[in-house]
Formats: sequence, structure tokens, C-alpha cells
Amino acid sequence: MVRNDQNTFEITKKVLLEVAKLTWAGELDEKKHDLPEKIIPGPRAQFRCCIYREREIIRQRVKLARGICPSGHDTKNIVQVITAACEDCPIQRYTVTNNCQNCIGKACMNSCRFGAIHVENNRAKIDPDKCRECGMCAKACPFNAIADLERPCKKNCPVNAITMDEDGLCVIDESKCIQCGVCVHSCPFNAIGAKSFLVDVIHMILDGKKVIAMVAPATEGQFGPDITMDSWRTALKKTGFADMIELGLGGDLTAAAEADEWAESFKEGKKMTTSCCPAFVNMIRQHFPTLLPNMSTTVSPMCAVSRMLKEKDPDVVTVFIGPCQAKKSEALDINIRGNADYVLTYDEILAIFEAKGVELLPEPMTLQQATAFGKRFGNSGGVAGEALECMKERGIDTKDMKVCVCSGADECRKALLLLKAGRLPQDFVEGMVCPGGCVGGPAKQKSVEEFKRDRDAMIAKAQAIGVHENLKKQGADKVSMHRKG
Repeated sequence: MVRNDQNTFEITKKVLLEVAKLTWAGELDEKKHDLPEKIIPGPRAQFRCCIYREREIIRQRVKLARGICPSGHDTKNIVQVITAACEDCPIQRYTVTNNCQNCIGKACMNSCRFGAIHVENNRAKIDPDKCRECGMCAKACPFNAIADLERPCKKNCPVNAITMDEDGLCVIDESKCIQCGVCVHSCPFNAIGAKSFLVDVIHMILDGKKVIAMVAPATEGQFGPDITMDSWRTALKKTGFADMIELGLGGDLTAAAEADEWAESFKEGKKMTTSCCPAFVNMIRQHFPTLLPNMSTTVSPMCAVSRMLKEKDPDVVTVFIGPCQAKKSEALDINIRGNADYVLTYDEILAIFEAKGVELLPEPMTLQQATAFGKRFGNSGGVAGEALECMKERGIDTKDMKVCVCSGADECRKALLLLKAGRLPQDFVEGMVCPGGCVGGPAKQKSVEEFKRDRDAMIAKAQAIGVHENLKKQGADKVSMHRKG
């Protein structure tokens, strides 16, 4: 996949790789200050005004790779602004381009209710002190001469959590931020990043801890038709992980528990939402708190498998691997007992592999710990589909149950607004903030369209087995699934 953020991604990748190499070698504390000069050797700048600014950006990125806030003022938020990289975005949103013909009609001036437009040097000009950024002038101009230059981070934030300070630098309102990570990949200046647990995970392995990886259902297909869960298990063991669990099993656990909850709520006439997408949960908590009683109390697949592993061995260290940034915020939630200790995105685990000299290699698909339903948990509609399947396995009639499947933040917000207003026609809401579900997460390695065929083919090979039957087979039918444990 040719990524829209390919150049900025390469910088991030290089920083993660160098930090991982030093951590494996036990030299991070000693040599971390040398990384800016190593990555940006000079003498000429590659992207910025000078190598000194470029090196400062790398310095702040190294902090993020170590799980430290780049500003030095640490907060709990996973998503952080790299202030040294934030630049050159227009502060004024609407601007008149060279397409302006100084026409007689003056539709732009006539449409502006704030008197913000006048003609200067035979061209329309917008007074930023009067402009209220309503956009009416841009809509009215017959020549499309007025451009909407809204900052990409602000434009793509689904909850309006991004503003600018007096110096024009990006500021994240943490009371609004749902930590979905969309802004991380929207900024063309690589000025927003996410804290990493990469160093912590390597230290756990080096310290001889029993570290078990939990690989997300969204993984199958993203790395090609021959990279199976067996491929992942082999690579992870070579790297030093004690074992690997297919997190689709957690999907089976979550769906089974959520199905029971939904069935009871349906009898009572109470509408419910899912609780497995952490960004969706954050959206409810921070923007629709009155709907918290309608949110499922079932834990996510990540927490479910982590609890299962910790009940067998309290000393085990659990690590989620997938395309999600928001999972990091879930792992840090101290109110959820037994959750994953650490979360790694694909970019981060690949950096760990490369630093260790390990590759993902093709292997036959023999490992199956999850049902086909659990494997599809990462797709939009997969959660609701498996919950309904679980109810059918219990002998519950589902023909009158209606589900609102939300793919993307806009659809989630619309459904929650309807639920809040008492106008939602469906009985249940499946909310996934990433378009297409977890498979469309911000750290995905390919577009959903690119790997859909491979993913569908791999899941089609899975052995047909019922959800409850599989939970018994895997010894996972006794796990505590309530959010508070």
C-alpha cells in the first residue's frame, strides 16, 4: 500500500527501529541522545528549515517511542503533539486564491453576514478579524476561488478535540479526545504521535518474564495470504515471547457474554451499545455520559483473554498486538481489572522484529483458537453478527431484534444522538470508530480493499465450530466478563 503519510511514516518507523535496537542491546539510556544525529546526519536538512530543527523533532519522537510525553509535561493521553514539528498550517481557514476574477457580481461579499470581505488590488480579500469561518463565501463564489484550508488534523478529528493556541500550534483537548489516532496519520508534518510501550515490552522479555502476545483478529489478511497466525506465533517466539493467543478467542468470549446481556435488555425494552471498541467507549464516556447505563458492561476481547491468561498464571505479562491506538488508553484504565499490560501497534511490533532480526514467514494455517465468528470480530458488523449467533445457539429467537451497525465515527455519533433523544429505531448499537471496523484501524498496513480478498479466503478455511462449543474446547468458558470484574 502506498500510504498518504508514507514519508512521515518512514521517519516514525526509523525512530522506532533505532530505539528498539538500543533497547535490545541494553544501551538505550546511554545512547538515546545520539539518535537525532544518527538519524539526521546532515549537513543539509531533508524536510525542514535546518538540521537542528529536524533533530529536535527526532528527539521528541524518541521520547514518544519510550512512552514519554514529548513536551515534558506528562499526561495520561496517548496521543500527543510534537510541537517542534507543528508548522506552516494556515491559521486562517478560508483564503482567496489566484482564481479570483474580481467579478462584478461579488457573490462572496454579498453572502458574508459579517462584512469580512472587501476588494483590495483587484481581488477579494478576507479580514481574519471579522471572519467567522461560516464558509458561505466559498459556497457562493462561482469560480471556486475561495479555498477551505482547515488544518487536516482538526478537519479529521471526529470529536472536535483539536484547536490552535496563540502561536498557531496544535492543541489537543484531552477532555474531548477519544484517542482514536486518526490525527496521527492525518498530519502531513508528522507533528502528532502516540506514546509507545515498545521499550517496556522489550524490557519484560529481557528480564525473563513470561510475556504472551494476543494478536488481534484484524491481523489475518493484512500481511498477505500466506502469513497466518502460525507465522505470527513462530516470529513472536523467536523474538522472546513465551507464546501467542489468537485474540479472536476473546471475540468469542465477548460476544457470548454480550449476547446474554443483550437478550436480557431486549426483554426489558432497554436499548444497548457494544463496549469492545475503546474509542467508541471513550466517545460515550466523554461526549454522551448520560448513555453510560446503555453501554454493555462486558469487557473487550483484549481484556477477556488477558484475564483468562492471568487466572491461569498471575505472573504472566500480556501484550495486545493490532492496528489500534485507542487500545493503549484501555490498557491504562486502572478501573478494568486484569486487562492487558501493554499494547503494541503493527508498526511497533515490526520494529521489534526487525531490530531482533526476525521476519514474518509464510506457514500453513494450523492454529485455530477462535471460531470464524470470532475471527470476523474485527470487521464492521462482526460483533453484532456473533452476538446474534450466540443467542441463536442458546435457543433465543432473534428475528425481531434490530441492530444499528456503525462503521466510522460519524455513524457512531449519529446513532448515539438518536439514542440520547429516544429516537433510535434499533434495539442495539454496534459502534466501531474506525471505518470498516478494527481492520480499518489507524495502524493498518494495507487499505481494507487491498486485503479483503486475502482475509476472506483465510477465514473461510477456518473449521466450522459453534461459539459456546469453542469456549469449552479452549477452556475459556469460566472467565469473568463483567467490566468491574
